[in-house]
Amino acid sequence: MSYDLDEQSASGHDQDLQTALLAAGLPIDDLTQSGRTFFRFADHGEVVGFGGLETYGDCALLRSVVVLTDQRRHGYGEAITRQMLDQASRGGARTVYLLTESSAAFFEHLGFASVDRADAPAAILQTRQASSLCPASAALLAKTIQG
Repeated sequence: MSYDLDEQSASGHDQDLQTALLAAGLPIDDLTQSGRTFFRFADHGEVVGFGGLETYGDCALLRSVVVLTDQRRHGYGEAITRQMLDQASRGGARTVYLLTESSAAFFEHLGFASVDRADAPAAILQTRQASSLCPASAALLAKTIQG
């Protein structure tokens, strides 16, 4: 099933965002720093999840994609990811990167491919996500979205 979710800007200070990320085991340490954009996604007025981006010129870091526990297994994760890719494209990104410890197969299904960290742009490797928040064991994936 394909969704066109309502999307609304969210602050890194948003308690619902922080709670959802913590429940999913995702980092929240740098949510309030500049350069991060977060969105709340709803279906027919009911919040189903969140997503975030950090944009660095023609590349972006997809982060903080989370579907609320009681909303999982309905296709919302795919819808949120696709809408975040559209956001990244509108912001000028040509390639979107992400780090994950447990969801590589999900993102590969959406067209992301594993990337060696040595081949990633310095801007991505220098993010808090890549440099300290995600362990070295986290998979780095990328997807070209335009170009």
